[in-house]
Amino acid sequence: MDQTSQKIIDAAMELMMEIGYTAATTKDIARRAGVNECTIFRKFGEKKEIVLKAMKQSRWHPDLRPEDFNTWTGDLEEDLNRFSRIYMKKVTEHFVKLSIGLRTPELADAASDGIMAVPQTFKNGLVNYFGEMHKKGVLKQDHAETLAMMFLSLNFGFVFFKASFGEKLTAMSEEAYITGMVSAFVKGING
Repeated sequence: MDQTSQKIIDAAMELMMEIGYTAATTKDIARRAGVNECTIFRKFGEKKEIVLKAMKQSRWHPDLRPEDFNTWTGDLEEDLNRFSRIYMKKVTEHFVKLSIGLRTPELADAASDGIMAVPQTFKNGLVNYFGEMHKKGVLKQDHAETLAMMFLSLNFGFVFFKASFGEKLTAMSEEAYITGMVSAFVKGING
């Protein structure tokens, strides 16, 4: 990708994170990127295409992969702590703000698969993990999807609140949250 196209993508995504897709006009994007508005249309055709190209870049889309969750020890606390750290390293406050900025009817069909890929990857990895832990007798219950959705919600919720409120809701560090949450979660599901 050429430098001008990248400047346009970066400017557009920064604006969308700040004010949302609908409010970010091509004039605003051009001004921030330091280009003429016609350059945007020449390189991308329309604003939606900028988003679709950006979602293929790791800077604008977390690189969460199925293989992130394929290795485990069988120790629930150790594995779930590692899974949470991976998730929060990749699904940052930055990404959550952007994801919120992109939720608009104009992008619903075009961007939903890209946005949904992240939680779907985490959920699928967790479902597989909890299913294996049940087979091995580590988990008493066979509710892999329920456990996966609970654990996904606990992780996403923390990142979402940090993205939305910063330190206003809690000053708890990510690491303190992960270790406390995982410990309580494991006690709850195996207690």
